Amino acid sequence: KVLGDNGKKLKAFGRQIAAFVEEEGVHEEMQEFVNPLADLGEKVTKLTTELGMKGFGNADEVGAAAVDYLRVCGHLVFAYLFARMARVALNKQGSGDPFYTAKLATARFYFAKLLPETAMLIRSARSGVKPLMEMDEALF
Repeated sequence: KVLGDNGKKLKAFGRQIAAFVEEEGVHEEMQEFVNPLADLGEKVTKLTTELGMKGFGNADEVGAAAVDYLRVCGHLVFAYLFARMARVALNKQGSGDPFYTAKLATARFYFAKLLPETAMLIRSARSGVKPLMEMDEALF
C-alpha cells in the first residue's frame, strides 16, 4: 500500500511528524518523546526506500517484509499520537486531574517498553525473502 503511491501518503504523514518534532523539540520536557519519534521517522523513511529498491529487483522482497514493515509503520503512528498526548498531559500538569497523570505515564510506558520493538522489526524486515523461500516445498 505504501509503495503503491510511491510513498506519497507516508511522506505527507512524515511532514506532519517533522512539523510536530520541530515545534516541540525545543521544549526540554518533550525530549523523551520527540527524540525517539524523530529517530523512528528517519528509520521508516530509510527502510521504505530500501524495500522499494529491493522490490524493483524482486517483488517477493516486499511481501517478505510486509508484516514487519507495517508493524513499524504502526509504531510510527502510535509514537506520534503518544507524543501529542504527552504534550497535552504536560500542559495540564498541576491541574490535579489524575486523567492527565495517567496519560503521561502511559506515554512514558509506550516509549520505554513498546517502541523499542521497532529495532527488531526493522532488522526482520531487512532480512529479505531468502529465509522464507529457501525451504523446499516438500518439507511441508
